[in-house]
Amino acid sequence: MTIAEKISSLRSSIDETARKAGKNPGQIKLILVTKTVSPDKIGQAFETGVSDFGENRVQELIEKKKQLPAELRWHMIGRLQTNKVKEILKEVVLIHSLDRAELAQAIEKHARERGVKNVDCLIQINSTGEKTKGGFRPEETADFAASLAQDSPVRIRGLMTIGPLGGDENEIRKSFRCVRELKEKLQKNFRTKTGEFSPWECRAIIK
Repeated sequence: MTIAEKISSLRSSIDETARKAGKNPGQIKLILVTKTVSPDKIGQAFETGVSDFGENRVQELIEKKKQLPAELRWHMIGRLQTNKVKEILKEVVLIHSLDRAELAQAIEKHARERGVKNVDCLIQINSTGEKTKGGFRPEETADFAASLAQDSPVRIRGLMTIGPLGGDENEIRKSFRCVRELKEKLQKNFRTKTGEFSPWECRAIIK
């Protein structure tokens, strides 16, 4: 199958799954993860109408961005080291892996130094309790959100979690249900600080 055919098949699968769940497919944002994928293939995907691409390595993202049309929207989806924050701030539309207070502090510091008013982020939630995974525990999340100053450049746009790998369906559903319930709680308590979370902004990413 060509890249265009694969993406068409993927979109059809997303639409079908969304409708079965009673969701509007138009509210789902497709982000293609392009780790180790060549700029040429990314360009082919862009020509099919996909505009959002995710990378988990800062340097690889920056190098690919230089070689591709400016219209592409880049997402940082991997664990972000604090010493890489200054390099990525102006390169991405969304950081998906805000997983610790130290990272938020680094983003605030470098954003203010560079005059970046808003840095859109997803809070990463460790919804499974696995020690090998990063992210805030669900019970820590509200306190972390409350700790961000009203004028902080860190702008929370939603939540992200990585479900259990190899778990049974009930365990997988449990982890995502936890994040959905947490999102609803945050919507009520932090609407004025974060802005209203739209449905697709509660991201669930399975690797």
